[in-house]
Amino acid sequence: MKSNRNIKTTFAVVITLLLTFTINAQRTEVKDYDQGFRLGFGINAGVPTNEDVYNYALGADARLQYDLSKRTSLILTTGFTNLFISNDRPDLGIIPVKAGFKAFVWEDQFYVLGELGGAFAVTNGVNQHTYLYAPGIGYASKYIDVSVRYEGYTEYDTNQIALRLAYGFKL
Repeated sequence: MKSNRNIKTTFAVVITLLLTFTINAQRTEVKDYDQGFRLGFGINAGVPTNEDVYNYALGADARLQYDLSKRTSLILTTGFTNLFISNDRPDLGIIPVKAGFKAFVWEDQFYVLGELGGAFAVTNGVNQHTYLYAPGIGYASKYIDVSVRYEGYTEYDTNQIALRLAYGFKL
């Protein structure tokens, strides 16, 4: 009988301690994150994967970001990219339009992102549009965003690895 009472007492003490620690842990949780929009303007420099045809890529973009939480965001990106072509052929200018997801994975500054969308040729009479996908990694502070991405095109005869340097701010 006595051992049964000791087990019940020990069990009650353990449950009480667990509930106390759980309640205190909930009190010290981070307050709700202020969801909101950010806007960033960036410049891009890229190296095409098909160097037989393309020399390099340069562009500029605007990115609208909606923070779902402190670590996750939805993003919309558009701009202009010029793929410089060798052999005295006209360059290919495109307008990419992408939607994606950004997740901060380390210290709320280093992130991974993935984007899907389309690219629309707009220069030199080229009428070839393409789907595109763009996984990447990056670093973001309060105002500066630096990232590297692989941008794959389904219809053009190249892809690119691009560096993006951007200035962003909260709206």
